[in-house]
Amino acid sequence: MKETIAVWFSNGAASAVAAKMTVEKYGRIHNIIIVNTPIKEEHHDNLRFKKDISDWIGLPIYEAIAIDYPDSSINSVFKKRKYMSGISGAPCTTFLKKQARYEFELSHNIDWHVFGFTFDEINRHERFIKFERSNVLPVLIDAKITKSQCFEILHKANIRLPEIYSLGFPNANCIGCVKSSSPAYWNLVRRNFPEVFDNRAKLSREIGCKLVKVKGSRIYLDELDPKTRGVKIQSWECGLFCDTE
Repeated sequence: MKETIAVWFSNGAASAVAAKMTVEKYGRIHNIIIVNTPIKEEHHDNLRFKKDISDWIGLPIYEAIAIDYPDSSINSVFKKRKYMSGISGAPCTTFLKKQARYEFELSHNIDWHVFGFTFDEINRHERFIKFERSNVLPVLIDAKITKSQCFEILHKANIRLPEIYSLGFPNANCIGCVKSSSPAYWNLVRRNFPEVFDNRAKLSREIGCKLVKVKGSRIYLDELDPKTRGVKIQSWECGLFCDTE
């Protein structure tokens, strides 16, 4: 009997390349399923990218949605949990990403997992196999593929990256990701998606969560000076560990 490999596609460049490489390497000897945990607040162009990747790899991309949050909305999680972000991470990752994956695993016989861990994220991979699942195939790491190389691979395949990258965002996570405490990030959100910024600012006030850090101190979003830039925006993880910057 063929074993089943689940590739967890996040609408990002790395997981897209990981999916392609998994199909090429294991497609003839294993069953491959590509799974996405959708988020309502992601950029609309992510749907176009998902279709392009599905066509590229020649397989459908299934969705895993948490039973408790059928709308897949981070706002629904924040309002229900009365919590947005803190030392323990963000509840949107816990319920919309991890819980959705756990529930999918219960209804599918999965022998191996593939994630978009790149060669420059070996530490994240090692943490994952230590604390989450040991049955992970490090496809990108074994091939020594970095995140920047994933962009190059997609470019050569004539696949346009999700539009969110072109706006200066470091990943294809949902817009207004509460994992970031960067003033530069939040002012980038404010410039490109003012309605999202206002929504996060209002809800964070209601919950009492200070999402941004300026000169070592936490402040509310509506207190952030639009001219404050801070350091270069870093990338953070969504879906595996709830990493903050």
